Amino acid sequence: MKIDLVSTTNFELTHPWEQYAWLRANAPVYWHEEAEGPGFWALTKYDDIRTVSRQPGTFSSYARGTMLAEPDEMNLAAGRQMMLNMDPPQHDRFKLLVSRGFTPKNAQLLADRIAELSSDIVDEVADRGECDFVTDVAGRLPSALIAELMGIPRADGERLYELTEIMHTTDDAVAPPEKKGAAIMEMLTYAQSVAEQKRANPGDDIASTLVQAEVDGDRLTDGELQWFFLLLVNAGGDTTRNLLAAGLQALFDHPDQYRRLAADLSLVPSAVEEMLRWTTPVIHFRRTVMHDVEMRGTPLREGDKVMVFYGSANRDEDVFEHPDVFDVGRTPNPHMAFGGGGPHLCLGLHVARIEIQAMLREVLTRMPGLRANGTPEPMASNFIAGVHSMPVAWTPA
Repeated sequence: MKIDLVSTTNFELTHPWEQYAWLRANAPVYWHEEAEGPGFWALTKYDDIRTVSRQPGTFSSYARGTMLAEPDEMNLAAGRQMMLNMDPPQHDRFKLLVSRGFTPKNAQLLADRIAELSSDIVDEVADRGECDFVTDVAGRLPSALIAELMGIPRADGERLYELTEIMHTTDDAVAPPEKKGAAIMEMLTYAQSVAEQKRANPGDDIASTLVQAEVDGDRLTDGELQWFFLLLVNAGGDTTRNLLAAGLQALFDHPDQYRRLAADLSLVPSAVEEMLRWTTPVIHFRRTVMHDVEMRGTPLREGDKVMVFYGSANRDEDVFEHPDVFDVGRTPNPHMAFGGGGPHLCLGLHVARIEIQAMLREVLTRMPGLRANGTPEPMASNFIAGVHSMPVAWTPA
């Protein structure tokens, strides 16, 4: 079988499931050549990805970053200020400073406001009978929530959402490097202005908490604040937006499960977990081998690039019963849509779950007869399994 885990066309509204299945069965530690790059080991088994995720001393995020594309030295140095590209103990220090705003308890305190935002967003489209589900519904919730959490204007949150789409487009024909670089610089510059405002006039928001956070006299630097802001906006928006859109498409593709869920809203929590498993918005992350090691009898050398493919882990036959069946009542469901565990388990997973569940309930109860109303437009990316546009229609109540 021809294996290509790089081309964006293989990730348009899907993952290359057949390639994943072949690799799990025949070459779970697979050397993948790159047209531009040194090549990488593609890992597709659940247990291997968990091992790599939980051994940062052997499989580093800091050494060469976490993205597929090879960074130049300037971008590597800048990106190392981001939590995503840190290893312990630096990562531990950073997490201690920022994690207090992301506990399950704090996430639950947001539940009522998230429900209100979800209701308000659906209010604006409910009588229309048609909309673009991504731009009018799914994308608006995370941008509105991030604006409130950071204490910034709603319109600024929507602009940040536009910038994340540019950043995650990995097709240079759609978003050339200079356009992506400009988007990153605009967001970092905005983050610095927010930090300065919150230092001068702190409020009851996460941005104010971050600029004042201190542990044993240690505070975040300006660069660390800027990059954490970028990470928060990107991670906070992508999972919710793309999971809601791709998850809705999964319901369209499985009308029996759609009917089952609509008839029993107590299934919403398990349905959201199954949508996360089934669609897996984040496709992969990179690690770098820090010393020679073997995996399934295959030698990995110091300096080798390793890519972990979460979508494949989420269809692993050794972990999930009937992995190719979409089941909104599936339990247990130990998917890896939020990562493989270890230090880089998604910090905002509790908030993301509450967001997705709240909006899904609104959609199921207030957009009756929801159906596709055109062809979805995929995001041109081999990093995020995203949807740029998704026309839908329903019968207004």
